[in-house]
Amino acid sequence: MKICRLIATALAFTALSAPAMAQTYPDKAVRIITGFPPGPLDVFGRPVAAKLQEVFGQTVLFENRIGANGAIAAEFVAKAPPDGYNIFIGTSGTHVTAVHLTPGLRYDPVKDFAPIIAAVEPVTVMVINPKLPVKNIAEFIAYAKANPGKLSYASTGIGSVFHLVGELFKQTAGIDMVHVPYRGGDAAMNDLVAGHVPVTFTSATTAGGHIASGGARVLAVLEPDRFDRMPDVPSMSEAVPGFSKPSTWMGFFAPPGTPEPIIKRLNSEIAKALNEPVFKARLADGGYTVLAGPPQQLHDLMVDGIERFGKIIKDAGIKPEGK
Repeated sequence: MKICRLIATALAFTALSAPAMAQTYPDKAVRIITGFPPGPLDVFGRPVAAKLQEVFGQTVLFENRIGANGAIAAEFVAKAPPDGYNIFIGTSGTHVTAVHLTPGLRYDPVKDFAPIIAAVEPVTVMVINPKLPVKNIAEFIAYAKANPGKLSYASTGIGSVFHLVGELFKQTAGIDMVHVPYRGGDAAMNDLVAGHVPVTFTSATTAGGHIASGGARVLAVLEPDRFDRMPDVPSMSEAVPGFSKPSTWMGFFAPPGTPEPIIKRLNSEIAKALNEPVFKARLADGGYTVLAGPPQQLHDLMVDGIERFGKIIKDAGIKPEGK
C-alpha cells in the first residue's frame, strides 16, 4: 500500500508540474540537434534557431552531432528529459527508411519521439544528360522500353531517398534501369553532366545550377504538385498516372512525454519563422517547400512513409549495405 501511495503521489506531482513547466518554458538554453554534417538541415534549422532565440530570450544552440546516418543524435534526443530543451531535426531517412534499412536501430521513430512540426520538403527532380534523345517523360519511357536494361540512373547511395524514388519510377512506369550508387549528390550530378551516367534523381538545389547552364535537362518534379520556381516543369504524377512519391520531409521532434503546451508553443513559433515571407522565399529559391502544419501532420507523414517506402524497398528487393 505504501508503494502504491508513493506512485500515486509521484503521478500527481508530474501532472501538476507539467503545466507549470510549460508556463515558464524556456528558462534556460535550448539545443536543436541534427545528426548530420552542415548541409541541407542547417539551411532552415539555423535560421529557425536564431528566430527562436530572439522570441524566447534564451540561448538556442544548433548542434551537428554526427554519426551513424543520424542515429546517434536521434537516440540521444529520444532518451533526453521530456522538457523541451533538447530538440531533434529528423528526416525521412532517420524516421522512415531507417526502419527498413538500419539493422538494430536503437530507437522507434514513432514511439520514442513527440512530433513538433514537419518543417520543409526538399523538391526532388528527375534530370537527364541533354544528349539523351528525349524531351519529356513520355519520350523517356518509350526510349527506356525500347532499350531495356541499357539505361542507368545515379543516386546518392543504396537505400537513399533518391534511390527509392528511382525504383518507384521504374515500378510505376514499367521500365528497367540499372541503379548506380554514388556518395553524394554533387558527385552524381558531375558524372551526369560529364556523360558517364544518363539519368539521376536529385534535389532541385543540387541540380539547379546545371539545369540553368544547360549541362542537365529536367524532365519532372517528383512532388505531387509543380514547383513554383519551375512552373513549366510537370510533376511526375501528371506524366505518369499512378506515380505518388511519399513525402521526403524534414522536421522537428522532442522526446516522448514532452508536455503538450511546450509542443504547441514550439510548433507555433517554428511555423511563424518558416512562414516569414522573406525567409520562405529564400527557402523556395533554395529548392524547399514549407510544410509547417500541426504536430499530427508530421506524425501522419512519418507513418505513411514507413508503410509506402517499405513497400518500395520490398518490391525492389533492396537490402541494407553489407547484407
